[in-house]
This record gives sequence, structure tokens and C-alpha cells, in this order.
Amino acid sequence: MLPAVVMVVVSAALIVGAAWGVFGRLSDRTEGVVVALAGGALMVSAVLELIEPATRQTSVWVGCAAVLVGAVVFTVADHLVKQRWGRDSGGGLLAAITLDGVPENLALGVALIGTGPLGAAALSGSILLSNLPEAAGGARDMVEDGRSRRAVMGLWTATAVLLALAALAGNLLLAGVPDDVLAVVRCFAAGAVVGSLATEVFPKSYREGGYRTGLAVAVGVVVAVLLSSVS
Repeated sequence: MLPAVVMVVVSAALIVGAAWGVFGRLSDRTEGVVVALAGGALMVSAVLELIEPATRQTSVWVGCAAVLVGAVVFTVADHLVKQRWGRDSGGGLLAAITLDGVPENLALGVALIGTGPLGAAALSGSILLSNLPEAAGGARDMVEDGRSRRAVMGLWTATAVLLALAALAGNLLLAGVPDDVLAVVRCFAAGAVVGSLATEVFPKSYREGGYRTGLAVAVGVVVAVLLSSVS
């Protein structure tokens, strides 16, 4: 029950972030710094909560291969969504937003198998922290592009519900698989997270936060290590 609550709360952060972007004020510089902090924390969490435990259940070579495959799959899918569908249409926009959130939610879903919320504290905290500014910035851009506030909030709410359901479904469906198979899935999810950080998170944070990004990423790394140490 508690893992399900964690996944729902983390996904609900998208709705809170969207409301922040639609009805509140968030400077580009602040958004860039927060995104960088969350990205640094998420990078470390992917290693400590997903890859490192997985290598104890499968060979290092298999785990590393799964990480690379996950990164390739996400990068190719992200490229196809942007180049062929675009982000202007409602369907293309929803697909792009959902794709960006899939690696994180898959990672959270598999990380919570066989452990409690505290066992994945660093990962869940990092994803929650990254969802807030991502949704805020995206929602603000949609409003500035002429979409109504109601439509923007509806889109982000639908995305949050879809990602929460996907994470819950993955958590339930993968709960009974052998440990070595689950280890490969964990590494695949971690690779997809790394791919999303490299192509989406860090470029955006540097454009908006400038050289503060370096310090913010380091702070995120420290936060993730501290959260992991108390689990």
C-alpha cells in the first residue's frame, strides 16, 4: 500500500508543478537551478538505487548492456516524438511529456519492488523534486503559447494520472519475475533515466540557470547520497 502511495504522490507533483507554472511565478534562472539540483540527485539515485543493487543479482556486463540499451531506446524514441510528431499538437505534446516521464516512473516502480518507501527514498525524492520545475516550466510555456489555463491543467493532470497508473502497473506486473530479470529491467530503466537527463534536463538547466547549474548539480548529488544513506 505504501509504495502505491509513494508513486501517486510523486506523479501528483506534476499537477502541483503545473499549477505553480500557470498561476504562480517562476523565473527561468530559478527553474534552471532547481532542475539542475533535481537532475544531479536523480543521476546519483539511478546508480545507487537501481544499477548498483542490480549488479548483485546479475553480471556487471549484463547490467551495463541493459543501461546502454535503455539510454538508446529513450534517445531514439525522444527523437522520433520531437521530429515526427512535434510538440505543437495536443497528442504530440502529451506523447512528449509522457515519454519524458516514463523512465523515471518505470525506475520508481521497479525500485519499490521488494522494498519500502524509505528504501527508495533518494530516487522517489529526486523524481518528485524534478517533476515540480519540469511541470511548472512546461505549463508556463503552454500558457504563453496561447493555450487556456484549463486546457493546460487538464493536460498535466491527465499526464500525471497516466504515469501513476503506468508505474503502478509496472510495479505489480514485475513483482513476481525472477531477480535476475528484474535486475535487467532496473538497469534498463536507469539507462533511460540517464538518457533523459542528458538530452532534456541538463541542457535545459544550463540554458536557464547558467553557470549556477554546476553548483546545483553538485548539491543534488549530495542530497541524493544523504537520502540514500538513511534508507
